[in-house]
Amino acid sequence: MAADFSRRDFAKLAGLAAVGATAGAKAADKAAVDETLIVPDRHAPFPKNFLWGTATSSYQIEGAVDEDGRGKSIWDTFSHTPGKIEDGTTGDRANEHYHRYKDDVALIKALGVKAYRFSIAWPRVFPEGSGQPNPKGLDFYNRLVDELLANGIEPYATLYHWDLPQALQDRLGGWQSSDTSKAFADYAAYVAQRLTDRVKNIFTVNEVGRFVNFGYGWGIDAPGLRLPAAQLNQIRHHVALAHGLAVQAIRASGRAGTRVGAAENIAACVPAIATPENIRAAEIATRELNAGFLGVVLEGKYTDGFLAYAGADAPKFTPEELKIISTPNDFVGLNIYAPQYYVTASDRAPGFHVLPFPSSFPHMNSEWLRVGPEVIYWAPRLAAKIWNIDNIYISENGTSSEDKLAADGEVYDLDRIMFLRNYLTQMQRAVAEGVPIRGYFLWSLMDNFEWIFGYGKRFGLYRVDFETQARVPKLSAAFYRDVVARNAIGM
Repeated sequence: MAADFSRRDFAKLAGLAAVGATAGAKAADKAAVDETLIVPDRHAPFPKNFLWGTATSSYQIEGAVDEDGRGKSIWDTFSHTPGKIEDGTTGDRANEHYHRYKDDVALIKALGVKAYRFSIAWPRVFPEGSGQPNPKGLDFYNRLVDELLANGIEPYATLYHWDLPQALQDRLGGWQSSDTSKAFADYAAYVAQRLTDRVKNIFTVNEVGRFVNFGYGWGIDAPGLRLPAAQLNQIRHHVALAHGLAVQAIRASGRAGTRVGAAENIAACVPAIATPENIRAAEIATRELNAGFLGVVLEGKYTDGFLAYAGADAPKFTPEELKIISTPNDFVGLNIYAPQYYVTASDRAPGFHVLPFPSSFPHMNSEWLRVGPEVIYWAPRLAAKIWNIDNIYISENGTSSEDKLAADGEVYDLDRIMFLRNYLTQMQRAVAEGVPIRGYFLWSLMDNFEWIFGYGKRFGLYRVDFETQARVPKLSAAFYRDVVARNAIGM
């Protein structure tokens, strides 16, 4: 059943995208602690220009799936397939954001944030995935962008947050074909030409590590396929190619100065003990376990370890494709929730040892969401060093919570506040040490359709009654508003 599968399983699957196997060997965690690690002042403010924001995605909130010429997406099809969504729901109605966007922009403004990351539904703009565009579909995003700017909120658009046009899946096998990569570039060019007079920052694709593996490898997400490793690696390559082609298309068709990058749920590696040996092992693990997407995008090549592990299942590619894939990015978005790997040093290849999680490891309301605040320190720090990244955004971070209404009608989500306080403190530590984190987008603005869990998992700062569509601020909304106002984390 869908709910039995979690992001925890992604940790196992990530081996398909990298070197995977790690031989058991003695950990090199000596007694000496790395004295270069700085203990941050939790009261110190973030930089003056630090960007605070929040985030959503199209299929999770918009609803209006049959309005104004929108075509079907693979998630429309998948969510209507019996047994795929835990509570049997769909995104047909969701938050009715398509019609309530002005009210929702007011919610964003009330938080005091200066940025909003949203996604554009590809099948709204190109109902068949390619060919004739649908101007009415893009009109919605024009209205949304204008409303955001009128309220002093900077729009950050994502072109692909999993809602692939069903027509491309039917016609081409979706991401199994490089023709889908080319269609994505055409879509990116069309959007860039019409929005970049106002939208200055664009994320191309969101969480390749999730939608490729879960959608095409495990049959858990749309389109629900279970393909072998060779095809999975080729699909991932096609998505990387789509990203590179889109970067080029946006620069060719958009306004000068438009900034572009990807948002990836980085396979987050944390040294179990912060000794120099273990930190180095975490660097190796981060590079190898992200070789299938982030690595090739930022290095222009697949690592030797990835190719050796994949063997005959390695993707087929040309030097020209690698050149396109590695077109320089202006920033990198990292979606960071939980540590996926704690590692120690190993004297055997590949140089790191992945530790098993004890059953008692703490987690949030979502079982996969282990509480490891240090991950939002280590993942950006290691990524910035490995790939020499100048600009990082935490493009998603947040947690689900039980979020029950109290007798007085309020939601006292103290566990979410605990989670955010600890994670933001670790992010502040990273920024204080010079890690180039430029902004943070809290997931999510409001409760929404949480993919395979339906409406049963609530990640929002605002509680949504999906019958009445009433939005109620949770206590965490007040907490986040305070952080943004102070530009610092209070006690």
